[in-house]
Amino acid sequence: MSTRELLSNKPIAPADRLIFALDVPSPTKARELVETLGDAVGFYKIGLELFMAGGYFELIEWLRARDKKVFVDLKFFDVPETVRSAVRQLEPYGASFTTVHGNDAILRAAVEAAGEAGHGLGILAVTALTSLDQADLNDLGFACDPKTLVLSRARRALEIGCRGVISSGLEASTLRENLGDKLLIITPGIRPVLNRPTDDQKRTLDVEDAFLNGADHIVVGRPIRQAPDPQAAAATIQERIARLFAGG
Repeated sequence: MSTRELLSNKPIAPADRLIFALDVPSPTKARELVETLGDAVGFYKIGLELFMAGGYFELIEWLRARDKKVFVDLKFFDVPETVRSAVRQLEPYGASFTTVHGNDAILRAAVEAAGEAGHGLGILAVTALTSLDQADLNDLGFACDPKTLVLSRARRALEIGCRGVISSGLEASTLRENLGDKLLIITPGIRPVLNRPTDDQKRTLDVEDAFLNGADHIVVGRPIRQAPDPQAAAATIQERIARLFAGG
């Protein structure tokens, strides 16, 4: 059972614990949505859909000019030197985090590149996507359960020097219990409302449960974006986070 013992004690402003997944098809729609959300969201994750739409880096600059924090979610996965070069390219943009997917050599190259640039970019290692369940891991050839896989990858990420990991809230408690406060835990797949039958996220958790399991940040997309009033939906989640961290 989740208890407050695992609640993050890192010096993170409660409002920054919510990261909104800006998964829309164009920079124009992204800007419109950011304007709609206003002060309810200060931290944005931008991923592959917007990267392929064009204007990705201009959008980062636009967000940063409005004092928004940015999480570059491109899940770099390539030979280590290519990943090293790609991470270096992020230097001018002031992103807080970027994701890297791969083995130790790939993660190490990314961490070294971020350190060499000296711009404070945090490397987040991807453990196991929240769209994967045990059957999917079996299909991929992993002869273990998700918790074992996530803990193994998180341990390696910590040794290499990653700032944190991407992990389902279902595995966050295992990470916190075994690794303490040494890594940031960023948890996607948050579902503050009933899942729809077509939801492709399989390992999900609600807002409070994710934090009580040890998450430092949660990533929320569709439950805000598809709400009748996205700003109100985001504000409600922010209120829940503030109440939880205030001890309510």
